[in-house]
Amino acid sequence: MKLGLSSYTFGWAVAGSVDAAIRPLDENGLLDRCHEHGLQLLQIGDNLPLHTFNSSRLADFADRANQESVQLEIGTSGLTVGRVAEYAAIARRVGAPLIRLVIDDNGYHPTPEVVIDQLRKAAPMLDGLVLGLENHDRFPARTLRQILESVGKENIGICLDTANSLGAGEGLQTVLNELAPFAVNLHLKDFAVARVSHLMGFTVEGRPAGEGMLDIPDLLRQVTAIDRCETAVLELWTPPELQIADTIAKEAAWAARSIGYLRPLFAESI
Repeated sequence: MKLGLSSYTFGWAVAGSVDAAIRPLDENGLLDRCHEHGLQLLQIGDNLPLHTFNSSRLADFADRANQESVQLEIGTSGLTVGRVAEYAAIARRVGAPLIRLVIDDNGYHPTPEVVIDQLRKAAPMLDGLVLGLENHDRFPARTLRQILESVGKENIGICLDTANSLGAGEGLQTVLNELAPFAVNLHLKDFAVARVSHLMGFTVEGRPAGEGMLDIPDLLRQVTAIDRCETAVLELWTPPELQIADTIAKEAAWAARSIGYLRPLFAESI
């Protein structure tokens, strides 16, 4: 399995700020980060929407990634036939074999039946490509499994995020039991759960990889045993500091610590 970075490794830096002195991290900055960390995989998510790029910008991005031997993966949100068609075209243009897709979008929350219908209609557009649906809060893992089994396409699977399903009230082992056989991509996102000071509840916050509650070696053993998932990208839920510059610096430091921890686990594939 190949390890890489994501635009959500640096979510705060990509989002930018109201401070004009701090330029948002763009696709070239993300390729710079891959070079700095010695990684050759980059997944661009919907926080840097590629459908807003013009043809020249897309071509320049693809050319540089190719020259630097960085494999690209792309991502978006809002599962419709039109969105899949749009991103299938972008994937072919930039040479990305994988499209990661979050089913929901702002104001758009389709039922499982609608999801199945859209995937069946979109499947012919995915020749030579893999589509990974991300487990993203709303649908329980079993529902996602039922969707995939109903569609029945080998190149439509799961982008398995290690923390998102907490929002659906499910732990990682539940998610793995249902979805590991369908995983085509991993989002490695470590986290910690702590009881609040008044004891009436818990908070969930991100941590650098290897410093939270996620048992990453066991996760990798379970997923690689199935031999379907070929890539994994680091994502971070970095709690912000008071100043955006400090938050971005913290995020970069967390990325470096995370890659330092993960590198030996992927030593044969980096």
